[in-house]
Amino acid sequence: MKTLLAITILLLEAAALYRHDWYAAAAGALIPAAGLVRLLFVWSKERRTAILDVTAVLTVFLLVWQAAASNFRLLDPVLFPTPNEVIRLFFSELKEMVSGMFSSLYLLGTAYALALATAIPGGLLVGGSERLRNAFEPFSKVLSAIPPIVYIPYAIALLPSFSAASVFIIWSGAFWPVFVSTISGVVNIPETMLDSARMLHLKRRTFVFRVLLPGAMPSILTGASLGLIFSFLLLTAAELIGATEGLGWYVKNFSDFADYGKVIVGIIFIGLVITAITAVFKRIERYLLRYKEAGQ
Repeated sequence: MKTLLAITILLLEAAALYRHDWYAAAAGALIPAAGLVRLLFVWSKERRTAILDVTAVLTVFLLVWQAAASNFRLLDPVLFPTPNEVIRLFFSELKEMVSGMFSSLYLLGTAYALALATAIPGGLLVGGSERLRNAFEPFSKVLSAIPPIVYIPYAIALLPSFSAASVFIIWSGAFWPVFVSTISGVVNIPETMLDSARMLHLKRRTFVFRVLLPGAMPSILTGASLGLIFSFLLLTAAELIGATEGLGWYVKNFSDFADYGKVIVGIIFIGLVITAITAVFKRIERYLLRYKEAGQ
């Protein structure tokens, strides 16, 4: 892999410098450099291999893109701008995209926080009662399967602002995975653990926070991860509701004007934001489940 990576870097640099694509040449050097710097702080063999693989894939992709779009001109320049042009646009549009990011994160954070705040307590309540589970199960199966975007007309008509409507659409997509996973987590807690807790005559609050919530936590985090993914997917649809800024709006706006260079720039920036948020979520997940690692 190291040999392949070195050959790919040399080919990429040669292809970029031949066309005087200085931004592409810089990216071809910086991607492997970032991977090597990351290796300095990783000791696990598996993770080091994964970092090398990711670096190689990114470098090969950039080489193929550079060769097809710039050196051999195999791609339509309108639909597929050169890496040099895209990287130049990325930095020129960075200020506007960062501004849009804060708008998107406001919608995403508000809706996702509301989803967690309603789905987890609701799931613990329903999961802890067989009667409530039987009552809610038919509704949860039907409602969780309905695409949230079908609620857009009613959200606009009934809610006081476009922002509230957008938050509702994202919330409705994030709520059900967390709610259903929380119920499943409570149901799958070993009966022996529940019996032991009941024998201690714990108060309801203590029982919920010391038994149900920790026992269901792995399943809750699985649902929360799915909810976060659905939130990202619905963000673009939500930003079409009267929005004038935001990452989803940015991509849709420039796609309407066939400015595909900025469309690609927006997609790359959204990917970077999602990667950062996902990394933070994984760290939180590892922290909350640290007792499992300690027990191994």
